[in-house]
Amino acid sequence: MGKGSNVQKAQQARERNAKKLGKSDEERKAAREKSLADAAAFMCVLCRQTFMANAKPPLLYQHVVAKHPAGTDPAVCFPTHLKDFDPNDPKGETKPTGGAGGAPKPKPKKKKDDNLDDLLSAGLGPVQKKGSKK
Repeated sequence: MGKGSNVQKAQQARERNAKKLGKSDEERKAAREKSLADAAAFMCVLCRQTFMANAKPPLLYQHVVAKHPAGTDPAVCFPTHLKDFDPNDPKGETKPTGGAGGAPKPKPKKKKDDNLDDLLSAGLGPVQKKGSKK
């Protein structure tokens, strides 16, 4: 008779190949610990809800507004991340410089010349289509 069913042979082959190509138990354990740490990188002090490591301050501020009573200070929930957060400027584009420079100067707008007389006087005339005769 045979030395085992095809299912057993296939399972053994998968195990052999997994040992050759796959990660070791230590590598899997380290990767799991890292993913758990990343998943709980930010934690709200009041309600203990966790946020992933890639959560931005606007998302954390939205949590404070949506989940906690009105008037809750965002710095209480996330002391290190929302300490200087301005909800009116979520990207932090108008941070105070502290120097004499102040706010950045707006770029001057280009004048739009509506008068086409200059183009016509430069020798540009009406456009004719190819193959049409007048």
